[in-house]
Amino acid sequence: MDAQLNLTNTVSRLRMYVVDHDVEHGGRLPAERHLAERLGVSRAALRKALAVLQAEGQLWRHVGKGTFVGSRPLDSVADVAAMAGRTNPGEIMRARGLIEPEIARLAALNATPAQVAQMRAAAVKSRQAANWRHYESWDTRLHRTIAEATQNGLLVGLLDTLNAVRRMATWGRLRLNPERPSRGHHSFAEHDNIIEAIANRDMTGAAAAMRAHLQAVERNLLARRDD
Repeated sequence: MDAQLNLTNTVSRLRMYVVDHDVEHGGRLPAERHLAERLGVSRAALRKALAVLQAEGQLWRHVGKGTFVGSRPLDSVADVAAMAGRTNPGEIMRARGLIEPEIARLAALNATPAQVAQMRAAAVKSRQAANWRHYESWDTRLHRTIAEATQNGLLVGLLDTLNAVRRMATWGRLRLNPERPSRGHHSFAEHDNIIEAIANRDMTGAAAAMRAHLQAVERNLLARRDD
């Protein structure tokens, strides 16, 4: 039990390090020795925590180069860049509207209690975000956990590809408020609705809640393009 608690604490410290230090997607973490010192843990404990986040798709490791934030790059980054160059935020949101409600529907069927707990934790962290970067980090974590809850690796891969294109589409310019989400930001209650539907095994409700959330995101983002 103590070993599991220590691992949980180390994983939590590592997650917060990535967020608090604004390590961007694709950014490299410090070497193990330095990172262990900064987190106040042993290198053995750190390696176990790194393995947990790697299994979740939050980190990837390249022998001889280091540990990087995000999922392992696709084999053809050029193809992703080409897709991003041919699309726009409106098309991306419509693609999300087709894929993610069905992901939520399947998550409601297959999610484990631990995955539901992770969703709730990510939702809480998104509310506490000090800036948009932190919010988007936890928002991405929430949506990916929902995909993982489908127990379908191909769907997770599709979502990762969609997110890779989305990151290259420069969403920041669409933000009206450059600091952080407001306390009453629409996504907070919408995320709660999605999570509760998944927790209650309400497949239809989960799909509908996700669809309503993405429609709200599209309205709020695209209405600001010309501001």
